[in-house]
Amino acid sequence: MAEINVTPLVDVMLVLLIIFMVTAPLLNAGVPVNLPDSAARPLDQTPQQISLAIDAEGRVFIDQSEVAPGTLASRLSALPRGSDGKPPLVTLRADRALDYGRVIAVMGELNRAGFNAISLVTTSSGSAE
Repeated sequence: MAEINVTPLVDVMLVLLIIFMVTAPLLNAGVPVNLPDSAARPLDQTPQQISLAIDAEGRVFIDQSEVAPGTLASRLSALPRGSDGKPPLVTLRADRALDYGRVIAVMGELNRAGFNAISLVTTSSGSAE
């Protein structure tokens, strides 16, 4: 018999594909944040977006890199715009233990820098209150 049996190869490749499909979305959230619950439906993901996170201590991160205090405005203005000149969508992940004023201050900086499309990330509670 001069044929190669490719069935085991296909099985291994399918298992690897499933593993990568499951782990790839988990790699996006690099800053540990305790998100609040919400009954809202999730938004569709867009390819051009920036992840901004605020941890429990109030430190701000842009795509897993920490922003030094007072430099958020300059870092936001340096972010690339789309081909049409519009800023990308910002997904904001803020810890539930944070002061409301801290989150609003960061959202104000985003607005002043021209980022008007901001998505607030929450965990899905599954029940409406």
